[in-house]
Amino acid sequence: MPRILVVDDDPMVGATIEVLLLRQGFDVTLTDGGETGLAALEAQTFDVMLVDIFMPHMRGFESIRIFHERAPAIPLIAMSGYAFASSASPSPDFLRMALELGATRCLRKPFTPEALLATIRECLGESAPPKDQKEAP
Repeated sequence: MPRILVVDDDPMVGATIEVLLLRQGFDVTLTDGGETGLAALEAQTFDVMLVDIFMPHMRGFESIRIFHERAPAIPLIAMSGYAFASSASPSPDFLRMALELGATRCLRKPFTPEALLATIRECLGESAPPKDQKEAP
């Protein structure tokens, strides 16, 4: 059963993701911020990390950078409601920046359950060794 670390300071978002993933058979650890997420990462192993970009106490992209540095082999999905720059606005493209800091994939909030599950499955496929290697003596 794949283990997913969810790091989001919004309790409703975190709980919604947790319920969805549990119903799909994932083992989920939900944390409410960067510090508790890092503590969970040090205590357990995970197959995928879902990390909100903007949380209190870890400004901006600090959380993405630190999570990636601590566990570079674990796919990291960055999430943000403040995701994309538009041509009419000089605001930065936060999800593109997250990719540059080590995120494997990005999701713009709000996202659908289908988009979340497809992204997680893509990451699991990328992080898992090919089946023939698992079966080799």
